[in-house]
Amino acid sequence: MAKILIVDDDVMICKVLDQFLKKKGHETLFFTAGKKALEELRKNSVDVVFCDYRLPDTDGKEMLQKIKEIDHSIQVIVITAYSDIKTAVEMIKRGAFEYVTKPFLPEEIVLMVDNAINLRNSFNDQDRVVTNAENFPLQDGKLSKSDFHYKTVKANYLVGKSKEALRLQSQIELVAPTNYSVILYGETGTGKESVASSIHMLSSRREKPFVAVDCGALTKELAGSELFGHEKGAFTGALQSKVGQFELANGGTIFLDEITNLSYDIQISLLRVIQERKIRRLGSARESTIDVRIIVASNEKLSKATMSGKFREDLYHRLNEFSIDLPSLKERNSDIILFAEFFLKNVNAELGKDIKGFTPETQKVLMEYNWPGNLREMNNVIKRAALLSSKDLIALETLPKEIVFQSKFNLNEEKTTTTDVTPSRMLPELKSAALSAEYEKIIEVLRKVNYNKSKAALLLNIDRKTLYNKVKSFNLMVND
Repeated sequence: MAKILIVDDDVMICKVLDQFLKKKGHETLFFTAGKKALEELRKNSVDVVFCDYRLPDTDGKEMLQKIKEIDHSIQVIVITAYSDIKTAVEMIKRGAFEYVTKPFLPEEIVLMVDNAINLRNSFNDQDRVVTNAENFPLQDGKLSKSDFHYKTVKANYLVGKSKEALRLQSQIELVAPTNYSVILYGETGTGKESVASSIHMLSSRREKPFVAVDCGALTKELAGSELFGHEKGAFTGALQSKVGQFELANGGTIFLDEITNLSYDIQISLLRVIQERKIRRLGSARESTIDVRIIVASNEKLSKATMSGKFREDLYHRLNEFSIDLPSLKERNSDIILFAEFFLKNVNAELGKDIKGFTPETQKVLMEYNWPGNLREMNNVIKRAALLSSKDLIALETLPKEIVFQSKFNLNEEKTTTTDVTPSRMLPELKSAALSAEYEKIIEVLRKVNYNKSKAALLLNIDRKTLYNKVKSFNLMVND
């Protein structure tokens, strides 16, 4: 959920956007004049601003400048009439995120907001390196490199201190100064976008845009328009021209997450862009030269995807100039508490709390859990626990039951390997093993189908109601 400010002198436009965005789960507020909107921005932070180019008391250029002075990471989407498109494009060059012309297409608004939020998140503190130098041990009067990585936060990104974390950081620092295309491999939630942002910020392109695109969210119909732009009338519903994400990223870096979701036709277009460094908007005969570094991410090896025909082999070889494997959270066991404390610090600031840490029992459970959702899952778990906690330390009862259940099962497994199993103990332990096996299988299938319960029930050969009951009994945090 994001906080979105709408500024337009047309009350009807404000109300339409306000109601539509609220239905999508966002927090919104609107003003019909620029001065009042700026007063609100000085008091309260927002993520995205929809701003009409023509306002009764100011214009879009002045609004953009003042918004960026208040907070440069706020993403501004310009609302304009067709006659103002040239001016809107000029505003994009000055720092606006995108423009939208009246009348609005709902799917465009949703995609635009999602991408703006992603960019807003990547900008947060990415131009500042936050360190606590007074806490660093010194070696010959200087900070040790490992301790610097341990304490460094970039773009809300904590490196960690484990061997795997330091290996990852060394690869980031190795490839960042180059112009190589990079493929990031890793499970869901391992921080692929944060790594891509770090590569960008450590490169010579750091002053230029970093544009993140979730290819999984692009429909086949919208993908070409979103990536490469389109001209008015290029297809049904193309009521105005549109600047693509590659043009917006010109001079900087574009990050294509879950790239295997792109259709074969779009893969062909992408290959051409990489080879010729030129783009052509849909419906246009004119080509534009671009200079963009490409970073892509996938949770499956692209070499395997080429063998199955899912991904073009020639595109894979073009992209495969350098690849990085992101370790899962479980592979970085010594970083688990470090990350938990990092997320707790963030949620303390968000909720206005002062929770000191975790009880020893909670720490043990966090260390025992497998973390299938990796850092994203941990962040959500810590947020939930902090919200429920009324004490100085996060206690065990604030954690989801499935995490505690799996930890207890792991501990029971350790006990049975070191002690004799008597008949009186065998039955409950067999039940525990069966429950754990069932739990693991359900989790595995749900992850495979991106938590689609209907597909999961089909693969598990059970009906949807049975799956719902099992999900409920395990207290799994799975959305409908």
